[in-house]
Amino acid sequence: MYQSPRRLCSALLLRDAPGLRRSLAPGPRRPLAPPVLRPRPASPRLQAAASGAGRSRPGTVSSMGNGTSRLYSALTKTLNNSAAAQHPEYLVSADPEHLEPIDPKELLEECRAVLHTRPPRYQRDFVDLRRDCPSSHPPIRVMQWNILAQALGEGKDNFVQCPVEALKWEERKCLILEEILAYQPDILCLQEVDHYFDTFQPLLSRLGYQGTFFPKPWSPCLDVEHNNGPDGCALFFLQNRFKLISSTNIRLTAMTLKTNQVAIAQTLECKESGRQFCVAVTHLKARTGWERFRSAQGCDLLQNLQDITQEAKIPLIVCGDFNAEPTEEVYKHFASSSLNLNSAYKLLSPDGQSEPPYTTWKIRTSGECRHTLDYIWYSRHALSVTSALDLLTEEQIGPNRLPSFHYPSDHLSLVCDFSFNEEPNELL
Repeated sequence: MYQSPRRLCSALLLRDAPGLRRSLAPGPRRPLAPPVLRPRPASPRLQAAASGAGRSRPGTVSSMGNGTSRLYSALTKTLNNSAAAQHPEYLVSADPEHLEPIDPKELLEECRAVLHTRPPRYQRDFVDLRRDCPSSHPPIRVMQWNILAQALGEGKDNFVQCPVEALKWEERKCLILEEILAYQPDILCLQEVDHYFDTFQPLLSRLGYQGTFFPKPWSPCLDVEHNNGPDGCALFFLQNRFKLISSTNIRLTAMTLKTNQVAIAQTLECKESGRQFCVAVTHLKARTGWERFRSAQGCDLLQNLQDITQEAKIPLIVCGDFNAEPTEEVYKHFASSSLNLNSAYKLLSPDGQSEPPYTTWKIRTSGECRHTLDYIWYSRHALSVTSALDLLTEEQIGPNRLPSFHYPSDHLSLVCDFSFNEEPNELL
């Protein structure tokens, strides 16, 4: 069933927020409510935003989930797209002639109409890290982000200082997509995605992205009533910049046992330069006490990437929520791997050797948690980081921490610009 891009966008918004029908009518944008902090700064890269669909109702946690959700989990193990059938009104034909682009300006206005009562998003600046002459090709912008699964945010994670209203999907999804479109990544690596088929895939595909989703086999989202299906990893890339060479879904193992954690690894070819590289996204096991388990998962992922990159002949970028501080073994495995990886965000430190003090900051019933868990690794001899997006300050995050009315996830997005080194073969 084909729908025009404009109609699709409006339908996605109005499905979740029927009270916004008047605000989405033609006419000037309604002004923002008086800002809580400083006014929304104008950003040259904030040219477009999008919004999605699929409503996740506030749920309660059941110990084993319901039969329907467990059946859904079993079906997703086949890795087909049957979940898309739940939202046929939003998924249009895959015929390329029908995949017309959505006007980013219209999406931006519709997102702002949804967010008109929210405080403005904070400005984050890119730090220039270039050391050599500019590349003859445009940089490759990569975004890494654990966006917080909707079912977990409302039903399990117990963010005691976050107002329930701040977690409403009809608004939070617009904040997520506004953040993505503000920085316009060429490659987008996401974790805890539980609205892939009804929000991110239909909208991002019409903004020029090709997406892949790999759900967790036994997602904790399925233990939440009225969930939207399992969460998992998603990888998107701009089709006008890259050609897909190969794609591999990896179910991670630990000590020979298959686990609930997954990864996606894709080999892409730059259309401008003809150079190939591999990009991977993953989300390792959470919680203290599971350090050895995470270490084993990391070793399994590294072995898979060794094979995919032909023993590091193909440059590599690995994005993920590793659920591990830099002191953990899994971090050390990546730092010392024969793949010759470096962590991009270390380059923001004065000595270039220290990770940021935090990438997630939240308050749960167990107390305040401030950790560095998210990373962008890259092949140091084949790629260079030309810029990286600075993190929100403690003052910007605020005393109630994350998520909040300002920011939609408990994890901060990481964004880096990469360029190929001029002679990667010799360096390798």
